[in-house]
Amino acid sequence: MACISYNIGAPTSFLGRPFLRSPQSFATTQLSFGKISSLFQVGSLKFESLIGGPRDFRRFESSRLCNTVLSALSADNGVSEERITVLVIGGGGREHALCHALKRSLSCDSVFCAPGNAGISNSGDATCISDLDISDSAAVFSFCRNWGVGLVVVGPEAPLVAGLANDLVKAGIPTFGPSAEAAALEGSKKFMKNLCDKYGIPTAKYQTFTDATAAKLYITEQGAPIVVKADGLAAGKGVIVAMTLEEAYEAVDSMLVKSDFGSAGYRIVVEEFLEGEEASFFALVDGENAIPLESAQDHKRVGDGDTGPNTGGMGAYSPAPVLTKELQSLVMESIIYPTVKGMSEEGCKFVGVLYAGLMIEKKSGLPKLIEYNVRFGDPECQVLMVRLESDLAQVLLAASKGELEGVSLNWSPGSAMVVVMASNGYPGSYQKGTVIQKLEEAEHVAPSVKVFHAGTDVDDDGNFIATGGRVLGVTAKGKDLEEARDRAYQAVDEINWPGGFYRRDIGWRALQVKQLS
Repeated sequence: MACISYNIGAPTSFLGRPFLRSPQSFATTQLSFGKISSLFQVGSLKFESLIGGPRDFRRFESSRLCNTVLSALSADNGVSEERITVLVIGGGGREHALCHALKRSLSCDSVFCAPGNAGISNSGDATCISDLDISDSAAVFSFCRNWGVGLVVVGPEAPLVAGLANDLVKAGIPTFGPSAEAAALEGSKKFMKNLCDKYGIPTAKYQTFTDATAAKLYITEQGAPIVVKADGLAAGKGVIVAMTLEEAYEAVDSMLVKSDFGSAGYRIVVEEFLEGEEASFFALVDGENAIPLESAQDHKRVGDGDTGPNTGGMGAYSPAPVLTKELQSLVMESIIYPTVKGMSEEGCKFVGVLYAGLMIEKKSGLPKLIEYNVRFGDPECQVLMVRLESDLAQVLLAASKGELEGVSLNWSPGSAMVVVMASNGYPGSYQKGTVIQKLEEAEHVAPSVKVFHAGTDVDDDGNFIATGGRVLGVTAKGKDLEEARDRAYQAVDEINWPGGFYRRDIGWRALQVKQLS
């Protein structure tokens, strides 16, 4: 290491050379003399280190200044100093975003991702372990023991519902993610609705059914529009917003008669249609305490203007103007805290991230809980992770240990937006193996652009190819939502992928509100 210089509250430079761009939590800039100048900021401290290359950055831990940095980190976030190796479970866009944020964590020695994907591996955001069977708890534990993993972050819902967190915690591995019992908040909509009833959490009126005839009779009595949901996990596709009685009857038959959703649809929830604006609310929970994340809003419908069938998410932005500070406080008091308390009283303390899908009702302006997810949302995770300035590894470790009390999170100012690029035909049938080009050019549109991979692989010629429905999350930050949008779509325009499509109106609700105001 050549040197490390720092000051407080003043512009930082090295040998009279100013920063080439504003320092973020961690960024690198290639200088002309073949070294890497690493620029980072912790609270009010700004640092610059000159090192041999980006992977040599971890040598910084041997410096006496490491204690200064980590102490500042602890003071800012209320978390203790501890350097760890992290294993992220999953292989989608959400997991790529988590790996990207963990890689920037000063307390994180290294990041593994299982199984990961081609984009995660090629970007260097994590070391992917493609052959680790994440459904085999013993194999995961063995990997953690052999590689000194100090924290496991479980991304998708399926391993959580299957009990991976139970097994790892029992084996003494700190794990961010709920037990199978607590994951029932997402794994069973009936469980979630019953909890709402018992603890007074505002949600839509509903009934559950396993008999198609009884369900249709109830729908006839209630009228349309009405919502039909598969009770279990259906990869984000088990929700039908039926605008007519006929659509509702078809939804019932598809789930209870035709078994289109497999075991997830052996029981259904039929609930009232809520009119208003949807929003996503996230809170980190340690079993007893909860802290909110920044607000975000996604776009579930596949087509522009929120038309067409629901998807896993076609884009998102943060912050979400619909979630005012007053509403966020109300959500914490009326929805999040009662849920955390209720789960504790039910004997299944929740540890992980609570993702509340909300409807801000048009007639009352008040939030109601549509559904819970027990993991970060995708694509909301992408915009949250690029805005997060706190040490993610330490925050998630604190949650896994029941130590969130007093912890706070720091966020970058401005806005972030992600535009999802999906395979033609999604959310229906789609072709796999189509070639994607010019991804590197897309990330060079602006320093704030990051392309997260959700469903990619590399073919024999070294080309990225699409292997899923939602394939890329083109993400950008800006001083406001307009700048973030412009940068994101400029990056999308750089990508050459005839086999894909995307929505062209991500953020339209927030931008419309701003124009009106």
